[in-house]
Amino acid sequence: MDELAHGDTRRTFLRRASQAAAAGCAVSIAGLARASDDPPFFETARHQFTILEPRKAPPPVAFHRIDGKPAGLADYHGKVVLLNFWASWCPQCRTELPVLDRLQASLDPARYQVLAVSTDREGKSAVAPYLKSFDLRHLALGLDPEGALGRPMPSGGGPDPHPAPFTIYGMPMSYLIDPEGRVCGYMIGAADWDSREARALLNYYATS
Repeated sequence: MDELAHGDTRRTFLRRASQAAAAGCAVSIAGLARASDDPPFFETARHQFTILEPRKAPPPVAFHRIDGKPAGLADYHGKVVLLNFWASWCPQCRTELPVLDRLQASLDPARYQVLAVSTDREGKSAVAPYLKSFDLRHLALGLDPEGALGRPMPSGGGPDPHPAPFTIYGMPMSYLIDPEGRVCGYMIGAADWDSREARALLNYYATS
């Protein structure tokens, strides 16, 4: 095996091992044989897409669209959903929102949905004026001021008395959900979701 191929295989195995360790699972060397079936590698300068296995569907939680109408992830069943959590106070979010909008504009809306959910506690009163500085025409925009859909880990490290289906480890943060409504993995921080690598990742979950 040449050095480059060995390095790629080792990186895949280490990624799987760290994920399995976090979940209390064991990883065997035999798992390396399935490396070619893994999702495409996608990373930024600081983070990489973290695979969650096994895929699990989150409990149903209602939130609101920017127009005030109720919504839920079940509304997008049958599509790959890129669920992005953002806030108006987050500089990286300001950079990433137009990227997400371009991505959605180029995708088949029957198969993919980019859903950008604001975590601003002031809700629409803070989000609507902020969004006027953008020309977002394609994103589905949601509001989650109470953290019912996603919320940070408790600062004290103890259990959250009001846990949400999605944990926000940093801002922005994106989760990928497959057409069956199961969470596939997440990316912390802003990423180039309009890139070829990101599109390959979305396409993988649309067909796997």
